[in-house]
Amino acid sequence: MENVKSLQIGDKTQFTKSITEEEVTLFAKISGDDNPIHLDEEYAKNSIFKQKIAHGFLVGSLISAAIAKDLPGNGTIYLSQNLKFVAPVFMNETITAYIEVLDFPKGNQVVLSTICKNQDQKIVIEGTALVIAPKTTVLTR
Repeated sequence: MENVKSLQIGDKTQFTKSITEEEVTLFAKISGDDNPIHLDEEYAKNSIFKQKIAHGFLVGSLISAAIAKDLPGNGTIYLSQNLKFVAPVFMNETITAYIEVLDFPKGNQVVLSTICKNQDQKIVIEGTALVIAPKTTVLTR
């Protein structure tokens, strides 16, 4: 088998990226979510956050990046993802998505813990994902 990878409960990975204002603007254009809390400084000043915030799904996409890049890796198929948006992400914050293998329910399915933290280690998103690992992945139960 080519590029065989072994996966076991407790395996971890992470992916870190800064969320820029330019990316927030591009995400609004791509997604169609032009909520002024993300794009309009004057509007945001009058919100509970007092400044613009990044889209939750933009931040959550870092989870997908960590899964695709490393754990389980390229070829992984998402089945489900639950997210709890715990805290806002402001422009130019650095976010790290932390992924941990929790369980192997059946076949090549993998349950993952998915947590995003900012540069101060404050949790901004928490949840779990269910994915199918690539066929070249051996799950060690």
